[in-house]
Amino acid sequence: MFQKRSVGVCIILTLITCGIYGLYWFYKLTEEINIASEDHSISPGAALLFTILTCGIYGIYWSYKMGKNMSKAQFLRGMSRDDNSILYLILSIFGLSIVVYAILQSELNSMVL
Repeated sequence: MFQKRSVGVCIILTLITCGIYGLYWFYKLTEEINIASEDHSISPGAALLFTILTCGIYGIYWSYKMGKNMSKAQFLRGMSRDDNSILYLILSIFGLSIVVYAILQSELNSMVL
């Protein structure tokens, strides 16, 4: 269902590949959060394309939406429900999307059995 990924390795791979791995990570995060939240309103491919075409502006909305979806996924699993969507939005506005990816991955990892 979900793949547990090391947050540190993902960050290092993103930096080493000058962001190429970050695009893959973005796609997989979108896909896995959609599955976890049972909300498929954002297609991973479309989200990636729109983020690239808008020079990252769509990525700001994506961060907020994934925060909402993660909160929903936590609720569905009976976990403590943390709605960090505003935090993700602010981090993305300030260009810290990789931090958003790391937090989302960490939360996804906590759902993996």
